[in-house]
Amino acid sequence: METREQIITYWICPAIPARNEFASIIGDLARRFDAPVFEPHVTIYSADAANEKPEVALERVLKNRKRYQLSIRGLNFSGEFTKTLFVQFAPNPALARLSEDLRRASASPSDYELNPHLSLIYKEMDEKTKRRLAASITLPFDEVIFDTVKAILSRAEIKSRKEVEAWRVVAERKLTE
Repeated sequence: METREQIITYWICPAIPARNEFASIIGDLARRFDAPVFEPHVTIYSADAANEKPEVALERVLKNRKRYQLSIRGLNFSGEFTKTLFVQFAPNPALARLSEDLRRASASPSDYELNPHLSLIYKEMDEKTKRRLAASITLPFDEVIFDTVKAILSRAEIKSRKEVEAWRVVAERKLTE
């Protein structure tokens, strides 16, 4: 297998009720635009899967870690498939430390740069549609609590529905309150 063909991506996932709200939006957009359904998440780090031991990394890095609270900066969109339409969060020093701790625990550390955002749809679409969607979504909260960290096995490059639907959770830990 070619290097970086597969990666382990570490996510933080929102707690209820935000998880349900985001899942509802993701599901609605997926139905309307024939896009993949996926779990709401913020990517916090990724590394080559070849020698990565996500169970060990999560066990070591997450000891005594509490839930994270992130502030929403707004909705945005881009030309990237994995950032078609997304919720942008403000930088968070505690989350940056978690990302760095995962880098240090990694068997093959990467140059991943944390940019906390939560995607709402993965789909090629024109800018006018993305702009209209971003303007049409109103979230009922300004801050989101994240209570779970997951390690996901995936292809290194995500450019299609098939690649999104192939994601597999390989490790998971709840954070303390």
